[in-house]
Amino acid sequence: MGAEPVTTLVTTDLTVGGMTCAACVNRVEKKLRRLEGVTATVNLATGTARVTHPAGIGPGELVATVEKAGYTAAIPEPPRSEKRRPPADGESASRSESESEAARSARDRLIVTALLALPVLVLSMVPALQFRNWQWLCFALTAPVAVWGSWPFHTRAVRGLRHSAATMDTLVSLGVLASFSWSAYALFLGGAGDPGMRMPFTLVPSVSDGVAHIYLEAAVGVPLFVLAGRFLEARARRGTGAALRSLAGLAAKEVAVRVDGTERLVPIEELRAGQVFVVRPGERVATDGKVTEGSSAVDLSLVTGETEPIEVGPGSAVVGGAVNSGGLLLVRATAVGADTQLARITRLVVEAQTGKARAQRLADTVAGVFVPVVLALAVTTLGFWLGAGADAQAAVTACVAVLVVACPCALGLATPTALMAATGRGAQLGVLVTGPQALEGLRHVDAVVLDKTGTLTSGHMSVTAVTAVPDGLGRDAVLRLAGAVEQGSEHPLGRAVTAYARREPAAGRQLPGAPEEAAAVPGTPAMSAVSGVPRLPGVSEFRALPGRGVRGRVEGRLVEVLAPDDETRMPDALADALSAAEAAAHTPVVVRVDGTVEALIAIGDVVRPGSYRAVERLRHLGARPVLATGDREAPARAVASALRIDEVHARRRPEDKADLVRDLQEKGYRVAVVGDGVNDAAALAAADLGIAMGGGTDVAIGAADVTLVRGDIEALADAILLARRTLGTIRANLVWAFGYNVVTVPLAMVGLLNPMLAAAAMSASSVLVVANSLRLRAWQPSPAARRRTR
Repeated sequence: MGAEPVTTLVTTDLTVGGMTCAACVNRVEKKLRRLEGVTATVNLATGTARVTHPAGIGPGELVATVEKAGYTAAIPEPPRSEKRRPPADGESASRSESESEAARSARDRLIVTALLALPVLVLSMVPALQFRNWQWLCFALTAPVAVWGSWPFHTRAVRGLRHSAATMDTLVSLGVLASFSWSAYALFLGGAGDPGMRMPFTLVPSVSDGVAHIYLEAAVGVPLFVLAGRFLEARARRGTGAALRSLAGLAAKEVAVRVDGTERLVPIEELRAGQVFVVRPGERVATDGKVTEGSSAVDLSLVTGETEPIEVGPGSAVVGGAVNSGGLLLVRATAVGADTQLARITRLVVEAQTGKARAQRLADTVAGVFVPVVLALAVTTLGFWLGAGADAQAAVTACVAVLVVACPCALGLATPTALMAATGRGAQLGVLVTGPQALEGLRHVDAVVLDKTGTLTSGHMSVTAVTAVPDGLGRDAVLRLAGAVEQGSEHPLGRAVTAYARREPAAGRQLPGAPEEAAAVPGTPAMSAVSGVPRLPGVSEFRALPGRGVRGRVEGRLVEVLAPDDETRMPDALADALSAAEAAAHTPVVVRVDGTVEALIAIGDVVRPGSYRAVERLRHLGARPVLATGDREAPARAVASALRIDEVHARRRPEDKADLVRDLQEKGYRVAVVGDGVNDAAALAAADLGIAMGGGTDVAIGAADVTLVRGDIEALADAILLARRTLGTIRANLVWAFGYNVVTVPLAMVGLLNPMLAAAAMSASSVLVVANSLRLRAWQPSPAARRRTR
């Protein structure tokens, strides 16, 4: 028997138009899923569908399927940064212009409807203002509202009828037509057209006094309140996506490319990897790259949420979208278009917003049968009232109220609006989640396996302490000499010493921008007039001592930076420093000047700022911290001791880390793994929730459910709190959406709701759900994070 052919699946995004409620979402999903091998997730808030389908089914067939369901569909235009050609005139703005035109049309329809409806509402609700033939004036004002003002509801209801579908628009259209038709009957045939007729207004339907009542206020109030509600809802939904639009706005449109010493301004789409481009002070970095010339500070706050500017120089990596705060930079592009970090962040946020929480899937299932059930209840209400001997007026009023008060919109908006606001806020704080499943996983995490190198620690060698001999040359002078001699070394320890010496000049150094000759204190390092980085003196007679260190002559002095051994005569003043370095698993080196030991420098992989607070916050949130590393036992224990982590697993291979995760899961823990390297990928994939550091490898980020863009481990606690707040908001939205319908529909059935009030309540329910979700945009995780994100 031959093996069955493997079906290749691809994912296509569609822009779906014409959806107004959760019933629409359910219908589009059902239609797409009827295609063999197709799964689809439709998002009401964003108006998009993510479809996974066999390669044999093309996008055109997907579009046609959606259109057969009674909606519009299109393949969205790729972002500017992903296009391979410059856009045609107006092409890049076509979608935003069409969206603006639709918004203007909705606003104009709302304004005209309001101008026509308000006199009708006032005259109907205030009997003292009712003059002779007032009802005919109201009828003349109501007619255009019932036809033109309600036209979007009528057209969508008819379109749904042609496809055997009933949606929220069906309910609104029927409610308006029923109210207007009954009022027309009352005016022309029921005696309400008498010139002297007066009609009292009550909040609940009243029994007829022999003259049929008119319900023109319902005929204008229903479309007015629904149009107003949808207008406010659309504006609020646009607010939930503000963070995503701000990310898109970071992309540069043009870039100055330098070729053979000359600059040429080109569209960003023409930039290619390997080309060198110019970033002037105040400009955004056009794309990811490495600095080839110049030094400056770059502001990453809009990309990663970290407000502290980062110093960069030749060899430093920079991220597209960052703002150059200082000097001129020449940058060689390393990634362009969809491969940049900004594009990946935007893509992750978009993907997160297309998902659905488990509770929302239940809501969509309910919404699939909601409208047909409401129609059945409306017909049942009409028949019951007529059968019970009530007059036709009361029966029609109760029927219209049932049609109008039911609201499946709130069910469809409960999750996507909260998810859009939360993922956007998370992106602003440097936390990217892949979807609602990741948020649900974050909420329930009770054990966190933490990698050491690059996660809890910086991941590179740094100077941790400098101890100078009393009455010697002094700490600053020795550090300057050691940094100078190590300039010729490629060893990580040597680079750490030189880097530390450069950024730790003596007190009283000259200020950046001052002439180099104007050093305030003799013997202190000179500063670059452009960047403020201290210049170390030159070295002669440099020599590397394999296994020991380096030596060289600096300003006529013989300077040696060596690893201590048994023959090194260590001054008593440095003995304690040596013991402390060894206890912390750091590497000690001694500095000798002209044969005399002057200082001891401890070098190691330092704990990241904020790691201690992060571990403490995890404990307070009920998560058990576990340290797992491939490093030796001594440095692992030292870091664990500093962070008060009780459970330590050292010398763990990648498969050992994955086994540790499974062991914890077997004990009943819901495990999150935090890592940044290839060796963490297996554990990230095995965990209930994988969390990657933003500065980590693509393999680690690809295997993770959450990415901490800031590279700040403390953001993990922020992510957990954001997840809990988001899921709490979703639950509140769903409780309101279900509870609203459970309470109001029975009230309408028994005749305790005026149709106009029913319309106002229905519109308010959707607006309240969206407004509740919008509160997530202002969420602040902690006092420390609040200070960083201001």
